[in-house]
Amino acid sequence: MALLMGKLALLSVSDKRGLAEFASALVRQHGYTLLSTGGTAKLLAASGLPVTEVSEHTGFPEMMDGRVKTLHPKIHGGLLARRDLPAHLAAAAEHGIALIDLVVVNLYPFEQTVAKPGVHFEEAIENIDIGGPSMLRSAAKNHASVTVVCDPADYAAVLAALPDASALSALRRQLALKVFQRTGSYDTAIARYLEAQADVPDLATLGGFPGTLTLNYQKAQALRYGENPHQQAALYGTFHEHFKQLQGKELSYNNILDITAATWLIGEFERPTVAILKHTNPCGMASADTLAEAWELAYATDRQAPFGGIIVVNRTLDGALAKAIAEIFTEVIIAPRFSDEALAVLTKKKNLRLMVATDGMGADALQEIRSVVGGVLVQDRDRTLGDVAKFKVVTKRPPTTEEWAGMMFGWRVGKHVKSNAIVYCRGERTLGVGAGQMARVDSSRIAVWKAGEAGLDLHGSVVASEALFPFADGLIAAADAGATAAIQPGGSVRDDEVIAAADARGMAMVFTGIRHFKH
Repeated sequence: MALLMGKLALLSVSDKRGLAEFASALVRQHGYTLLSTGGTAKLLAASGLPVTEVSEHTGFPEMMDGRVKTLHPKIHGGLLARRDLPAHLAAAAEHGIALIDLVVVNLYPFEQTVAKPGVHFEEAIENIDIGGPSMLRSAAKNHASVTVVCDPADYAAVLAALPDASALSALRRQLALKVFQRTGSYDTAIARYLEAQADVPDLATLGGFPGTLTLNYQKAQALRYGENPHQQAALYGTFHEHFKQLQGKELSYNNILDITAATWLIGEFERPTVAILKHTNPCGMASADTLAEAWELAYATDRQAPFGGIIVVNRTLDGALAKAIAEIFTEVIIAPRFSDEALAVLTKKKNLRLMVATDGMGADALQEIRSVVGGVLVQDRDRTLGDVAKFKVVTKRPPTTEEWAGMMFGWRVGKHVKSNAIVYCRGERTLGVGAGQMARVDSSRIAVWKAGEAGLDLHGSVVASEALFPFADGLIAAADAGATAAIQPGGSVRDDEVIAAADARGMAMVFTGIRHFKH
């Protein structure tokens, strides 16, 4: 077994895109000798390139179905030996360890494996790479002397830098950083998968939340700015796998927040539904037999706030509706599909962002994460209306069928309105929305005022409150505005006062036993 001399490049990859061309340039233009394993070695040999198998280099066979092949001192010694320390070089010479100058490794496709429907646990485990991350980390630690490549997209940059020592040194540091980012995200993906598979009693006591939270999101897009122009921002994760942008300006930070809020809201409804949102709050919403009818009712709630807002529908958006929407300035329109006639109308507005919800109008996230001082908060997403069978009529008069319908519609909408939230409805349409006030009675007053501005009569309406009425004043304000029924969680120490105020005014009221705070 002869000691390999000269510049050595170790190549062992799962993703073989562009590898043969890259390896050919290493050998024929830069004088490298190739070391490789398994399928990578076969590919290189089939491409007419001279290659030495790692097992021949180490004098130790691959074993245990390939689990053990590169975990050897002749590999890691060749990667980790510092070229500026005579003791390291002497140890390498004493033990017949050839120095490895360049490493090309990408990892077993663990993330792709566990993303497949019905993947077996054993298959997932076999796709956990051990030797690959070890080689990458060894090479990246010694990046002062070793060039390490974990992404085929970097092949061209490496070839361009090889003749220039200064450029190569700078590139090595960048590539080392990329390695540790990649191995970190890889380990995180494994941890998240195992967390999801775990059946551990102490996790159950935490409501399914692991003792250590691991996150793994790839940068998807650099954004122009955040909520305001002086704030930098970027998008991470798979947002663009759920939405396809047909046209319009690049999405902003605020657009993405609004689109998310809109899809979570519209996912509550099955009938043809239109929702108009501003700053993630619904300002008008309706369900009807057709989208055209739903649009007229939703827009009638508030003809001012939709300016520059977000519109979402849960059916194909047709040409007639597109013409109606085109009459106002809108930032984003979201639909499961756009008809050709609708596109002909809407694409005339070049800056209007048209988004297709590619996987339906629901939402994938089961949990929400928010940053706080020193860490993050994690919670289950609020995906329930509560147990409707346990909703309790607490007043002398029960709701009519029409009032029940309005209350249930308002209850769904109110769940998506920032607290304190008050929603006035009649049937399956909003009449007035009050959001985000410090006092619940103020949200009610705002909703009444907005309905009045829109010329809508609240007599015979119902009012939905996402949290309890702490005092009777909020309910009295609703009754004075014309509401005849109310739905709220209940649970106030003054519930008896609130119920008495409802009874005194002939109102029906339902307690849900569940609240929907939204901060």
